[in-house]
Amino acid sequence: MHHNFRILAFTHKSTDLKWIGELGIEKEFMAERLSALRTACGLEEVMLLSTCNRFEVIFCSERQLDLAFAKELLSCLYLTWNSDQIDDASERALMFNGHEAVYHLFEVASSIDSLVVGEREIITQVRTSYEFCQSAGLTGDCLRLLVKHTIETAKEVYTRTHIASRPVSVVSLAYRKLKDLKSNIDARFLIIGAGQTNTLMAEFLSKHGFQNFSVFNRSASNGKKLADKLKGTSYLLSDLETYDKGFDVIITCTAAAEHIISPTLYASLLQGEKDKKIVIDLSVPNDLDPVISERFDLHHIDVTSLQAIANENLQARKKELESCRRIIGDQIVRFIDVMRERSLEVAMREIPEQVRIIREAALKSVFADEVNALDDNAKEVLEKVLAYVEKKYISVPMVMAKEILLDKPSRKPITKPLIKN
Repeated sequence: MHHNFRILAFTHKSTDLKWIGELGIEKEFMAERLSALRTACGLEEVMLLSTCNRFEVIFCSERQLDLAFAKELLSCLYLTWNSDQIDDASERALMFNGHEAVYHLFEVASSIDSLVVGEREIITQVRTSYEFCQSAGLTGDCLRLLVKHTIETAKEVYTRTHIASRPVSVVSLAYRKLKDLKSNIDARFLIIGAGQTNTLMAEFLSKHGFQNFSVFNRSASNGKKLADKLKGTSYLLSDLETYDKGFDVIITCTAAAEHIISPTLYASLLQGEKDKKIVIDLSVPNDLDPVISERFDLHHIDVTSLQAIANENLQARKKELESCRRIIGDQIVRFIDVMRERSLEVAMREIPEQVRIIREAALKSVFADEVNALDDNAKEVLEKVLAYVEKKYISVPMVMAKEILLDKPSRKPITKPLIKN
């Protein structure tokens, strides 16, 4: 059974993220598209793992996944694509079969294969993707066992290694720096820029109880969207020049080519306040004129210093990879045992019914005359004897078969396979 696992994958390792984004299927159409794919390509089970940096079709099939099969799958999934688009996509694809597919999924959920090594969000994404496909009737016993063991493996990797320790995102590092400075929960925040970075940072702040936000942005609509999310007030970027409510923390990240906060503007924003302020500048190039740090007393946190820490932490995480892969290798062996046991249970599923048929034939046909000649007490004893023998006949071979299949102490943990596409 485990030999039938297949994965057709597009990840940050094989193509660019923008192209991966174009593969996305809207959730309202996903079940229908995957169901059609399963029927058209004869897949036993199927699920889709789609994130910002990967798109993976995970399925069970007796057919080996090769270039021809990949093209067939893509043609069934994207009915409007022409042959050139199919060819282009198949050349970008990574293909995994059998143990390679299992190993790959274990690495994905353990964040070893992630764009940012050690980010734990992927384990939730795997679980959520499976639950959606399971509820749509697209999965069965094999993918259930695979995902269950995948999540167990990922949890063990996160628990027994330091792969997820030491933050490597600039936003999380910036928040930690802010937390270390012990800002008051009622601190006044000026959020300058409403792009993805500041949105993530603002979500961190809101989640941890901060509430006083003023959002400044060139685009009024985007600024209002972020301000509404934070229950704050939105302003145009030009309004900074006349803003007179003071601040405790500035968080700035814009696409400006030059500094947007000059010493004069900074002094104006202070409104005469003398206490030490915090400025988190996540822009490249910096939004804050460096002269400000020389003239004013402030805590200045810039993206360059945060990126240096992030890179150092990422290297530390990568040193954990060998330990992670040892755990995955051990778990692969255990999973193979689980699948072998399940295969045995499926293969022997009909034995009880066959034994019951033999028992009924013996009582009612082959030995019918002899049985009818017995008194009621003898018949009752015979029924008990046959029931006992029937039970043991079913259980003993099952136990023996499991011991033969699974009692192999000489088997070594499986290491990372060499992937050939």
